[in-house]
Amino acid sequence: MKTNWLLLSYKMPPEPAKARVAVWRKIKACGAVYIQNSVCLLPNTPEHQRTLRVLQNDVVTNAGEAFVLEAVGLDEHQESLLIQRFNQDRDEEYEEFLDKCNDFEKEIEKETANAHFTYAELQENEEDLKKLKNWLEKIRKLDFCHAPKAEDAAQHLAACEQLLDEYANIVFQREHGG
Repeated sequence: MKTNWLLLSYKMPPEPAKARVAVWRKIKACGAVYIQNSVCLLPNTPEHQRTLRVLQNDVVTNAGEAFVLEAVGLDEHQESLLIQRFNQDRDEEYEEFLDKCNDFEKEIEKETANAHFTYAELQENEEDLKKLKNWLEKIRKLDFCHAPKAEDAAQHLAACEQLLDEYANIVFQREHGG
């Protein structure tokens, strides 16, 4: 099955660099992938159409030019290459997320090894877990093609939640005498 894509092709003057960087950040934030310099792609949805029209306006407002086009891969091979590109970008984000999950686990292990079982520490770790949950949700919203590392990320987050639950139980036991 072929996906309908939206293609944004743009050109901006080199200065001010701030405007170019702002456009680039918005493009990356919406989950688009670059297939060439200044040429990016998103699945064709009403939301993405709006996003790319806003970006087109941003480019034009900053003395550039931009085109938003509909596109379809010519064959399954082209389609597969595009999906691979999306999955590669998302998997890189999932990898970074997994690294932060590992950091979270190490922090809990350190606090446990040091017998640092306080409500303040528990609250701090709960905030860190909340940040991880929000981050994973942001990545998932941009995972249009179901990247392979998505399941690993979900499982690792669940392991972090379990670890924090175990830590919380110890904190409650220590604070309330069993």
